[in-house]
Amino acid sequence: MAVLLKRLQAWYGAVISALPQLIGRDLAGLLAGGGSRDGLPVRLSNRTYAGTRNVAVRELGFDQPLLWVVVALLAWGLVMVYSASIALPDNPRFANYAHTHFALRHGIFILIGLLAALFAFQVSMRSWAFWAPWLFAASLVLLVLVLLPSVGTMVNGARRWISLGFISFQPSELAKLGVLLYAANYMVRKMEVKERFFRAVLPMALAVLVVGMLLLAEPDMGAFMVIVVIAMGILFLGGVNARMFFLMAVLVVAAFAMIVLASEWRRERIFAYLDPWSVEHALGKGYQLSHSLIAFGRGEIFGVGLGGSVEKLHWLPEAHTDFLLAVIGEEFGLVGVLLLIGLFLWLTRRILHIGRQAIALDQVFAGLVAQGVGLWVGFQAFINIGVNLGALPTKGLTLPLMSYGGSAILLNLIAIAIVLRVDYENRQLMKGGRE
Repeated sequence: MAVLLKRLQAWYGAVISALPQLIGRDLAGLLAGGGSRDGLPVRLSNRTYAGTRNVAVRELGFDQPLLWVVVALLAWGLVMVYSASIALPDNPRFANYAHTHFALRHGIFILIGLLAALFAFQVSMRSWAFWAPWLFAASLVLLVLVLLPSVGTMVNGARRWISLGFISFQPSELAKLGVLLYAANYMVRKMEVKERFFRAVLPMALAVLVVGMLLLAEPDMGAFMVIVVIAMGILFLGGVNARMFFLMAVLVVAAFAMIVLASEWRRERIFAYLDPWSVEHALGKGYQLSHSLIAFGRGEIFGVGLGGSVEKLHWLPEAHTDFLLAVIGEEFGLVGVLLLIGLFLWLTRRILHIGRQAIALDQVFAGLVAQGVGLWVGFQAFINIGVNLGALPTKGLTLPLMSYGGSAILLNLIAIAIVLRVDYENRQLMKGGRE
């Protein structure tokens, strides 16, 4: 035993002596239990004292908790997409598909999105600011192209996708990112005239109006709502006069009300939302909502267990996309739904905090972009959760980072990567580095 203790003592001494070369003298001193010293010690009365002491700060480079929450949502979403879609091949419409078809494709989408996110993280915020107008212009071109019968693919009466062979790309997802970056860049350029409505707000409002007209032609009112919230949120956070902001909000609400009143099938959706159990709506516009509520009712507190959902067996349409939360509620119960809501609340708050931190460091563009991503993720999750729970009218919006869909996963991950880049540059600035 004495020999073993001597060997351990010798090994410990060797490791401690080697630490300065391996990980740096300051951090080695902290790990060894001593205080770190700067390069200029002060000698007093034949004793040496450290001139200053460094604060023990763990350098991470970027926000790791945020990354792990995103990874957890992606993994949970992959499992639930598999659970929700495993029975789809029993339907004649999907008879040629394997039971793992949607789960495998979703996994491929996640891998592609992670690779794209890794590339996006390497791009500086200065470069994103430069390319913002061009990305916005590219999204407008794609929104026009998708409306052409020879280019756009029609699914369930909506022309929202451009077929690229193994994947169908949805330009409205790119438009969310394009509008977000353009609005942040626009506010930085118009900072001096942000109190003047016609010079600061009207040009951005016209740009969003053009995007909205193209989206309503598809039609995709859900994406239009998200884009309006992103643009208005960035204008407000950028310092637009509060009275002008509330005036815009009233006008936007009035415009959406007129759109709903002018469309018969949108009015029917509102009536079905108000009374999904009526004879008129239960097998019509209220069918999805009524079966979603049945799924939550079956789940009760702790759920029926993973894979035990009955509603996904051809009762609940789009169970692996728009109504994935209903399957989560049935299989994991109230506990699972509350956990999911908590994760999205934490994620949104964390992203907004990173944005506020960037603005405090005088990185206004980066801060507005991060806060715009927080509004995007938070608002879209809020709408999807509200629709699934019957608190909001049915709207075709997926659950961010979780629902099946290649374009949505791809752009969500790129947006998160940009937020991580903002956080990385914040940390560099706080360490005394350059942008």
